[in-house]
Amino acid sequence: MFINKAPDGKNNICGAKVSRLRKALGISQRELADRLQIAGFDIEKNGVQRIESGQRFVTDIELKFLSNVLAADVEYLLEHDDLGPSPDKEPETEQEQDYSPDL
Repeated sequence: MFINKAPDGKNNICGAKVSRLRKALGISQRELADRLQIAGFDIEKNGVQRIESGQRFVTDIELKFLSNVLAADVEYLLEHDDLGPSPDKEPETEQEQDYSPDL
C-alpha cells in the first residue's frame, strides 16, 4: 500500500526548511504569505504555518513559488537533511524583487 507521507510522518519534507529560510529573512509567517500572494500563490498565514509544521501537502507548483520567494533551490527544499540555509543561495532581503516562478 502506498503511504503519502514523509519518513517522519509529516505531509511534506520542505516545511522545516521553509521555516528556517523565513526566519533567516527575518520575516513573519504573515509577511511570507503576503510575498507569496504577490507572486501569485494564494495562501494565508495559516497555510504557511501548516506547511512549516508539516500538516499541509505542498504541490510542485507551490514548491516553485516557495523556492522563488525564499531564494532557495527547489532541490534544497526537497532534501531530507535539515542542516541549515542552502549553500547555493543566500536569502535576499530586498522588498522589490520579482517573486514570480518561471513555470
